[in-house]
Amino acid sequence: MQRPATIYDVAARAGVSRQTVSRAVNGTGEISPVTRERVLAVARELGYRPSRYGRGLAGAGRRLTLGLLVADLTNPYYPEFASATVRFAAREGWNVVLVDTAAAGDTAAQLADLARQSDAVVGYFPHAAGEAAALQGVPLVDVDPSGPRHPGGAVELDPRPALDALAAHLRAAGVRRPVMVDVARGAEPARRFHRARDAFAAAGLELGRTGAGREDVEGGAAAVAALLQRPGPRPDALLAWNDLVALGALTACRRLGVDVPGDVRVVGVDGLALGAWVTPRLTTLAVDMAQVAREAVDLALALHAGRLSADGEGTVRRVEHRLVLRESA
Repeated sequence: MQRPATIYDVAARAGVSRQTVSRAVNGTGEISPVTRERVLAVARELGYRPSRYGRGLAGAGRRLTLGLLVADLTNPYYPEFASATVRFAAREGWNVVLVDTAAAGDTAAQLADLARQSDAVVGYFPHAAGEAAALQGVPLVDVDPSGPRHPGGAVELDPRPALDALAAHLRAAGVRRPVMVDVARGAEPARRFHRARDAFAAAGLELGRTGAGREDVEGGAAAVAALLQRPGPRPDALLAWNDLVALGALTACRRLGVDVPGDVRVVGVDGLALGAWVTPRLTTLAVDMAQVAREAVDLALALHAGRLSADGEGTVRRVEHRLVLRESA
């Protein structure tokens, strides 16, 4: 495994001083155009990524910087993930710089700035065409990728064992008309519905499906209220594909006088801390956020140090959800 190229590697290959490399890549100081182009060509050849916080530019012994990408800090899922990531990064002596892509405005510009500041980046990467291109050359760890993999590492979240346990539990409890309340996220909803449908089918249950227009409490409440007021038999179990939508389902049931869990059982996904503080307490397919953060930081350190290659073995870690049974189901 090769370690990342340093400013000293570029200087040695180009036959110039470290100070000349610094001037060339940062566009500062007096340097001839011919020398600048030679240095930049060597930097490209070696995959050297200039950074104002780079190891060679800042000197020995500095704290490395981890870039942290989250999708929306107003969603409690992301602060829980960010908190765990900061905790594990701090244990390794890394600083953390955070970008919330929902609030970034010009996402590409924010990511370009993050790339200049960071020695590695972890988190939830945007998959719009070209948006993440600014991070090219930085060791990346994509958490719960919902689209094409970026070069680097990935922490995949696997709900299948928890789905199997939930389907068996609901079947044993007498459920016959389960419905999944989904939320939109690119092509991911179809894949996760198929996973859930297969798990329920194995337990002898046919899983229905309805959509929530928003990935939050209000979206869940609106979708479930509309579902419960349709003509015909009501569902007797709701699987909401995140805990916020599940809390919206509880709200809609309360407003309509539908007993939970007597008339309908409600289940969320994620295992957010707030699910244990509502009434009835929320049953959920929980993911261990500390484990997710630990795996992401570990991969980032290994990629940065050259212990792992971005296109080599060992760059994918898997964290399974687990069924946490509480009063709502």
